[in-house]
Amino acid sequence: MHQGALGQQAVSEIPNDQNTLDDFSFEDDLFEDAFNEPEVSTKSWRDGFTVLVSQQFFGQVSRHAVEPLPGVVINKNPGIENNRLGVNLRYQNAFSPGWLLQGSWQGRVYWKEDYEYEASDNKVNAEYRVNELYLQRSFDDHSVKFGRQTVVWGETIGNSVLDVINHTEFRDFSIIDIEDARLNQWMLVWDIFQEQSSWSSFINLYPEFNPAPRLGGPFYFQSPFEFGDYKRSGDVLLEAGTQWRKSYEASDIAFMAAYLHENQLRYELPSSGFGEAIPVKNDFLLVGFSANRAVGNLLLNLDVAFSHGILIDNSSLITNGSINVPVNLKRDQIGISFGFEYGITSVQNISLGIQAKKMLDERDGLRPAEELLNEGVYGSWLLRFSNRVSNDDIVLSATMQGDLDGNSILASISADMTINDHWKVGAQFVGINANKPSQLVFFDDDLRIGATITYSF
Repeated sequence: MHQGALGQQAVSEIPNDQNTLDDFSFEDDLFEDAFNEPEVSTKSWRDGFTVLVSQQFFGQVSRHAVEPLPGVVINKNPGIENNRLGVNLRYQNAFSPGWLLQGSWQGRVYWKEDYEYEASDNKVNAEYRVNELYLQRSFDDHSVKFGRQTVVWGETIGNSVLDVINHTEFRDFSIIDIEDARLNQWMLVWDIFQEQSSWSSFINLYPEFNPAPRLGGPFYFQSPFEFGDYKRSGDVLLEAGTQWRKSYEASDIAFMAAYLHENQLRYELPSSGFGEAIPVKNDFLLVGFSANRAVGNLLLNLDVAFSHGILIDNSSLITNGSINVPVNLKRDQIGISFGFEYGITSVQNISLGIQAKKMLDERDGLRPAEELLNEGVYGSWLLRFSNRVSNDDIVLSATMQGDLDGNSILASISADMTINDHWKVGAQFVGINANKPSQLVFFDDDLRIGATITYSF
C-alpha cells in the first residue's frame, strides 16, 4: 500500500475534544464557537480579527522495535517530532445587513528537531496558507456563500460514511481529529430554508486530493517511486451535490446525492519500474440518507451511503498486474455508520460511532492470486468521552478507536486548562497497539506525549 493513504487510513477519524495540540493543524474550525451568531458590526473593521500564537512540543517516547513485514524490523527510538511555533489568524466581519466576510490564515515556524526542520536540510523552515475565505449573502429564506469552505454531511460525528466531500491531511499524530484534518475547497453553496425543511446544494469549482505524506513525518517511508500531486493538464474537474433535510419534533432526516472524486489518489507504477508514479483520479456517484432521534439526553445517529464506481480495494496503489493486487477495477459500495451521543451531566458527555463498509461483487473479474486490501465487511469504531470541570476552565477528554476486526486500537488522553482570558495550556498522550494486517502495525507500541502553550488576543 502506498504511503499516501497510510496516514489517511491509519489515523482515520478520531475526534479530539477541544485539544490545544490541534491548534497546529491547518484547522478551519479553530474559532468556530466565537462566530456562531454574527452580528452587524458598528465598530472598526479591525475588531473582526482574532489571533492565536502557540508553541508545541510533541514526540515519541517509547524505545522498541516493530516488524510490520516479514524480515523488516524498524527500531523506534525516543525523539521529538514536533517543535513548532504557530500563528492562527481569523477574521469575521458582518459589514452590512445580510452580508458576511469570513476568513482564516495560518502560519508555522519549524524549529530544530521538528521533522519539517530536518527535511529542510536542518534549517528553520516556515509555512503558511489561507484556509477559509468566503463571502456570504443572506436573504429572508435563502443564502449564497462563495469561497474556500467545507461541506459536511452525515450525523455520526467523526466517523460518518457520508463525510467524504472535502479532502483531508493527517500529517502526524498530533492531528487525529477529522475536523482538524479537513481542508477547505473553492465552492459555491446555496441554502434554501423552508418551514421545518431545507435544501443545501454545492458546486466544487476546483476539487483537490489528499496531499502526500510530508517528507520526514511519521507517515513518510522511503520508496523507489515518487508520489506527487495530480496533474490536471487543462482538465476541468467539478463536483456537485444537493441535500434535502426535514425536521420533526425530536428528529431529523435527510436525503442527499452528489457527483464526487475520491479524495485519495491512486498511483500507477511507471513502466520503467522507477521514477515518478502516475497519479490516477476516480469519480463516482454518492446517494445517501441520514437520520437522528433525540430521547431525553440521548441522541441516536444513522448514516447510509451507496457509492457507485469506487475503485475496488480502496488502496492507493494500482499496478500493471505484475504483483498480486488488482488493477484499476470499479465496484459499488454500501456503507453504514451509526451511534449515539449521551449527555451524562451538563459537563460530561460520551459518544460512540461505528462505521462499516462492503464492496458489492468484489471478487468478480479477479484472479485467485489477486488480493484486496479490504475484503468482506470492514470499518472502524470510535469512542469519545469529555468532562469539563472548574467552571469549564479545565477540559479532560479521552478517545479510543479501533477497526472492526480488532487488529488495532489508538487511544488518546488530553487535558486543557484555561489560565485566563489570554493564556491556555494543554497536554496529550497518544498510545497505539496494532497487529497485522492493520496499517497501524508500523506504529505498534508507540507512545507519544505532547504539550502546548497558547496565547490569544
